[in-house]
Amino acid sequence: MKHHLWATLLSLSLFVSLIAPAQSYNSDKNEIAAPKPYKILTNGKRITVQSKQNIKTVFVWTANGHRFIEQKEINSNSYSFNITIAEKFFFARIELEDGKMYSQKFGVQ
Repeated sequence: MKHHLWATLLSLSLFVSLIAPAQSYNSDKNEIAAPKPYKILTNGKRITVQSKQNIKTVFVWTANGHRFIEQKEINSNSYSFNITIAEKFFFARIELEDGKMYSQKFGVQ
């Protein structure tokens, strides 16, 4: 019973995160947070990170915790890479030139 409930909750949170808008809600202050200054675009297995400012680093892990991409010193407002493994969900940590770091989950087909 616990596994079924856990799987249902995990599936629901995954579904909500995939359809949620780019803005996030800050429940502590009852306000909508500003949208992230970047986008993660997927085109099949081709992933592109685009930003309004230069991207400093991009780290990508699989949902299982295995490091997939560790790219430093990008210094461009766009970075692309191909998914070469049979995983569906990934986590990205993006650092911009102003030193701010962002993390996001994304999926591929």
